[in-house]
Amino acid sequence: MIRLRLVLWFALLALATGRADARVYLTVQQALDAVFPQPAKVDRRTLYLDEAQARRAAERAGAPVEGRLVPYYIGSRDGQVTGYAYFDTHLVRTLPETILVFLSPDGDLVRIEIVSFDEPEDYLPSSRWLQQFPGRRLEDLGTRQGIRALTGATLSSRAVTQAARRVIALHRLFVAAPPAAPKGPDGARP
Repeated sequence: MIRLRLVLWFALLALATGRADARVYLTVQQALDAVFPQPAKVDRRTLYLDEAQARRAAERAGAPVEGRLVPYYIGSRDGQVTGYAYFDTHLVRTLPETILVFLSPDGDLVRIEIVSFDEPEDYLPSSRWLQQFPGRRLEDLGTRQGIRALTGATLSSRAVTQAARRVIALHRLFVAAPPAAPKGPDGARP
């Protein structure tokens, strides 16, 4: 919540000081069209996390989960889910970045796109660097597991990696979580 307030504060400060040079690379609709091409149907959903759920997701992700409202999109075609799209906005150094994290129907990481980036262009992750993420799982998203750091942009690479970990953890815990086992006649779970 604090980080979200900081992001909003920086956005207002940028507008007040005339610094409105934030770079938007894709609109939300353009990003969704890229991962859910027509004739896909796209539904918007929202996770409402309580404090315990946010803490649990942060522990699983190894990255902070400050927002307690998490919108996400489910794409489908002919009644079959084609994927899940999450937008994650976070601070890189002192300014915000928004990325799209696209997951397959099975919850595997398929694609990351930079939607907006307010830091200097020198710190922007390249599309080539982002290509190391597809196919990764939560367990193998980290510098020790093969995610290369960006020379001169360590905070950018860390921010993207943490966002991917956060999204996958939230997805696994609260969106793709296996349904609870049905209760037996005596009220106990088998």
